[in-house]
Amino acid sequence: MKKILFAILLICISLTLFAQNSVTFTPSSNISAYTFDGARSGVEKLKMNTYILGQVAKPGLYVVPDDTDFLTLLALAGGPNEDAKLTKIRIVRPVAEGEKVLWVNFKDYLETGDTELIPALQPGDTIVVSGTIFYAFSRVADFLSKAAIALSVYDLVSGL
Repeated sequence: MKKILFAILLICISLTLFAQNSVTFTPSSNISAYTFDGARSGVEKLKMNTYILGQVAKPGLYVVPDDTDFLTLLALAGGPNEDAKLTKIRIVRPVAEGEKVLWVNFKDYLETGDTELIPALQPGDTIVVSGTIFYAFSRVADFLSKAAIALSVYDLVSGL
């Protein structure tokens, strides 16, 4: 009975400790960069696919007008989480040679209001809002607390 209980406990602990919480995203190469949105007032409107990932309220794929800027997409995604690192936000832009990485210091924009700091987006852009050092530390602390709980349960079970 002890061995069965111990085996079940180990399986539960393994699933808890080693479960993956992150989502890997790979854009498909056959997705069109633009979508035709029709003509309004004699002007053709195009929409483009952009992605926003990381520490935002609603990460994912956004199909937005082709004149959308970084600030608008960030607002559509619900804004940055409180754990977001606002001083170093990446924009990964597909180019003919591969990928180009642009850096946005959103904190500077918030302090100065300088619109030159807000880049226009291009089709296929992926914005990555990383977490702060505190966020990384809290993830490690969470893992260590789960490991400590697993060890204490193991100690309790092995003592029966």
